[in-house]
Amino acid sequence: MEQKTGASARTPSLSADEARSAILDRLAAVPGRERVAVRSALGRVLAEAVIAPCNVPAHDNSAMDGFAVRFADLTSGAETALTVVGTAFAGKPFSGIVGAGQAVRIMTGAPIPQGADTIVVQEVARTEGGQVIVPAGQRAGQNLRRAGEDLALGGVALPAGKRCGPAELGLLASLGVAEVTVHRRLRVAFFSTGDELASIGKPLAPGEVYDSNRYTLFGALSRLGCELLDMGVVRDDPAALETAFREASASADVILTSGGVSVGEADFIRELVNRLGQVAFWKIDIKPGRPMAFGRVGDAWLFGLPGNPVAVLVTFYQFVQDALLALSGVAPLPDSPLFEVVCDSVIRKQPGRREYLRGRLVRRGGKQIVELAGAQGSGILRSMSEANCFIVLSEAGGDVAPGDTVQIQLFDGLI
Repeated sequence: MEQKTGASARTPSLSADEARSAILDRLAAVPGRERVAVRSALGRVLAEAVIAPCNVPAHDNSAMDGFAVRFADLTSGAETALTVVGTAFAGKPFSGIVGAGQAVRIMTGAPIPQGADTIVVQEVARTEGGQVIVPAGQRAGQNLRRAGEDLALGGVALPAGKRCGPAELGLLASLGVAEVTVHRRLRVAFFSTGDELASIGKPLAPGEVYDSNRYTLFGALSRLGCELLDMGVVRDDPAALETAFREASASADVILTSGGVSVGEADFIRELVNRLGQVAFWKIDIKPGRPMAFGRVGDAWLFGLPGNPVAVLVTFYQFVQDALLALSGVAPLPDSPLFEVVCDSVIRKQPGRREYLRGRLVRRGGKQIVELAGAQGSGILRSMSEANCFIVLSEAGGDVAPGDTVQIQLFDGLI
């Protein structure tokens, strides 16, 4: 990364897409891996592909409750009566052979008896004494699950870079895999900056506000499974900030700060990072969240987020979260699709920057529409809590009238 100087203050802003590329193009998974039990793999990122040690399913089996028959015995265009000679269960297969004119009662998951090649579902068949009456219209090989249909022996069950969720744990268990190799957890140091910040549980002095950003970031980082180093509040003092940066860079892979990156007299972070490390950029053409620094201090990556609470969340989820996933070894990064929805609110916007507004996707009159979720000031967290999506307005876009189509980014799966 190119070393920046004080002239970086004159560097033009990046677009949202340029900023995202400038971040992700520089990142690779941090070194280090470990073996963990399957139940400890939830949220962890696979460092090695998991190869199927067996077929899944292990044998041809029935996909339905019904009767295992020989298709060659069925009469085309008419009912067929077959003699029922036994029953097959998932844990207790039928040990005989299905001969001509015979059928076996079979349960879902039970191995297909030798000689049978088709399953007739119980809903269409009827029994009379010791026989089953099969209607016309059956298809050869219907309702069978073949051995290896889900996964074949020796195939890639899960690729390296996959983040394990509940489905992945179940898949690993279905293969009899007890342990997997995962990337080590990402270590993230985070702190807030500002003389005006007070800790929760203490009365506010004149001019103070409670430090909410560290709790917001704690929640966001915890959901990613990072190892956290909460360094508290660092006052607007160059010496204190330098000490905090040096301690954080010595123990963490990533430093995450909030506040101190705008152009105010007490905003020291940009200046310190220029001196202690390198800065790639510190302005993005978005609202909220224009002042955001990205760079490096020692061996740690730095994300200097704005101080306003909503701007912290916007910049975290639009830029930082995917960066942390990339550093954690996730590949490819998960997609966060945009959906087009009719807007039911008046929105004022000047072209030239991308805007992220708090929206609420609702169903009204039989249709899905989106509306603004309360006041949109960058310090108003309540509307963020009431929202379920971002309304994303492009750089080229202007005002939005009720009935116009806008793009939204759902919180579900993002936050």
